[in-house]
Amino acid sequence: MASSSTPVHPYRYLALFLALLIGLYMLVFLTGNREAKPKLGIDLQGGTRVTLTARTPDGSKPTRDALDQALQIISSRVNGLGVSGSEVVIDGDNLVITVPGNDGNEARNLGQTARLFIRPVIGQPIPVDAVKKPAPGTPGAVAPGSPPAGNPGAPPGGVPGAPPGGVPGAPPGGVPGAPPGAAPVLPAPASPAPQPRPFPLEPTPTPPVPPGQPTPPSAPGATAPLPGPPDPRKDLAARIKFEKELRQSDNQNLLLISVQYMAGRCDQEDVLAGNDDPNLPLVTCSQDQKYVYILDKSIISGDQIKDAVSGFDQQSGAYVVDLEFKDEAATTWGDFTAANIGTQTSFTLDSQVVSAPQIREAIPGGRTQISGGDPPFTVESSKQLANVLKYGSLPLSFESSEAETVSATLGLTSLRAGMIAGGIGLAMVLLYSLLYYRVLGLLTALSLVASGAMVFALLVLLGRYINYTLDLAGIAGLIIGIGTTADSFVVFFERIKDEIREGRSFRSAVPRGWARARKTILSGNAVSFLAAAVLYFLAVGQVKGFAFTLGLTTILDVLVVFTVTWPLTYLASKSPTMSKPALNGLGAVQRIARERRAAGQTDAVAAAERG
Repeated sequence: MASSSTPVHPYRYLALFLALLIGLYMLVFLTGNREAKPKLGIDLQGGTRVTLTARTPDGSKPTRDALDQALQIISSRVNGLGVSGSEVVIDGDNLVITVPGNDGNEARNLGQTARLFIRPVIGQPIPVDAVKKPAPGTPGAVAPGSPPAGNPGAPPGGVPGAPPGGVPGAPPGGVPGAPPGAAPVLPAPASPAPQPRPFPLEPTPTPPVPPGQPTPPSAPGATAPLPGPPDPRKDLAARIKFEKELRQSDNQNLLLISVQYMAGRCDQEDVLAGNDDPNLPLVTCSQDQKYVYILDKSIISGDQIKDAVSGFDQQSGAYVVDLEFKDEAATTWGDFTAANIGTQTSFTLDSQVVSAPQIREAIPGGRTQISGGDPPFTVESSKQLANVLKYGSLPLSFESSEAETVSATLGLTSLRAGMIAGGIGLAMVLLYSLLYYRVLGLLTALSLVASGAMVFALLVLLGRYINYTLDLAGIAGLIIGIGTTADSFVVFFERIKDEIREGRSFRSAVPRGWARARKTILSGNAVSFLAAAVLYFLAVGQVKGFAFTLGLTTILDVLVVFTVTWPLTYLASKSPTMSKPALNGLGAVQRIARERRAAGQTDAVAAAERG
C-alpha cells in the first residue's frame, strides 16, 4: 500500500481474496476424493503400530549404533513423505513405528531394509507355473523334450532362466546329464542331477538341511546333547544361513535345485530379504510372484544412488522411479549397458526382483529408470519406493509384527476440551472487540471467519497432496496463529486511534493509521514466521506439525489483513453511518482530541497575550 494520498481500490483486494478462496474450495470439491475432511493425526483418529524386530545374519544382538542409524533413516523417510505425524521410537532391541489410520502397509514400507542391487539376469525368467507343473510320469519335473509352458523364449536344450550354453560354469552342451537337444529336467531337492560324462567327476551337491528338520542319527555310543530352550535369534540365523547356502551357490547344480525350491515359496515371506550377498549369484522371485530368476553378481548397489524421484512416464503411460547414480556408478552403468545390449538386468530390492528391463541401448549420464511389474506402480507405491531409495538402506533387516490398532480416545477427549476452551476464548475476544471497537469489532470477527475458511481449505488440500495430518500439536499452532491474526487487527485499530488523538477525523485517520500499522504487522509476522521455520527444521514428531501450522497461519494472517481487514475498514471510514462515534466506538478518543485542540487554542491565546 502506498501513502494516504495514493488512490485506494478496496474492491480489488476483496475480489482477489474471494477469487483465492473460491479457487481453493474448487480444488477441495473437484479433486481427489472430493471430501472436505482434513487428515487427522494419530492422537485424533488413532493409528496403526508395527513393531520391527531386528534380525542379524549371525543371530547376534543388534548394536545401539545400528538401531540409532536405522531410527535416523526411517525418520528421514517419514519426513520425505510429508508432515504425516508418524512416530518412530526405539523399544529395547526393536523399532516401533506408528502411523495415522488403519493402513499397516505404510509402517512396514517405512521399515523396509531397502537394499538395492543391480544384477544381470542369467538367461530368461522362469515361470513359476512351469516349474510347479509336473510332467506325466515324472513327479516334480518338466516334461522332457519340450520347453516349459509359458516360456517359449527359452532356447532348445538350455535351462529355463539360463543363457544359451547353460548356467555359467557348466560344461558346454547344456545341463549336466541331459541328452543333446532335450529340454532339461529340473530335479527335486532330494534328487540332484547326475554328473556329466566324460567330464571329471564333480561331487554331488548335498542340499543343506533346513532348520527344524531332524539331523541324521549319530554313531552308536555317541552321547546326544541335552536340548536347551529355543533361541529365536539363533533359529533365524540358521534359516538365513540355509537360504544363502542353497540360493547363493557357485555350484550350477545347486542353483537348479534352488529354482524348484523357490518356485514353491514365491508366495511366502523371504527369510533372506535384505541379507543376500552381492558378491554371489542369487536365485529369487519377482515381486508379482510369477517368475523365478537366476541372477549374477551385483554390479551396482543402492549406496551408489545419488537421488531417486518418482514420476509419470508419458511414453509408457505408467508411474516410474528415476534414479541418478554417483560418478563411479554412472561410469559402471554406462559401460555395462553398452556391452550388454539385448540382455536383461534386474533391480532387486531386499532380495526380490522389482523390475528386469531389457537393455535396448547404452545409457550414459548416470541416469536410469525402474518401472513396475504386475501390478504396475501407482503414484503411492512409486513415491514410497523413491523415498526409501533416496534415503538409503537400513543397517539392519527387520521382521515386522502384525499391525496393532492405536486408540484415539485420549486425543479426542483432549480435542473436545481444547475446542471448548478455544471457543470460549474466541467468544470472549469477539465480545471484547464489540464492546471496545463496536463496528470495528465486527470487522475483526469477519476477518477471523475469512482466515478460518482459508485455513480449513488449505488443511484439506495439504493432507491430500503432501500427506499432512492434523494433530493436537497442529491445533495448538492454529490457535496461536489465530491469536497473532487478532493481534494484527489490534495494532491497526490502535494506530487509527493514535491518528484521531492527533486531531484527524475517522475518514482521514484510517489510511494514515494503515500506513503506520502495516510496517509493524509485517515485522511481527516476519519474526513469528522465522521462529516457526527454525522450529520446523530442527524439531521432530508432533513439534514439527506445530511449527508447520504456526507458519501457515502467520502467512495467512498477512494475506487476510492486507486483502480483507484493511479494505473493509477503509470502506467503513467512507460511510457516514459507520463514521458515527456511537457505532465505531471512537467517541472517547475524539473527545480527547477536541480537549487537546481546545487546550492548544487556549495556550496559543495566552501566549499571544503575553507577547
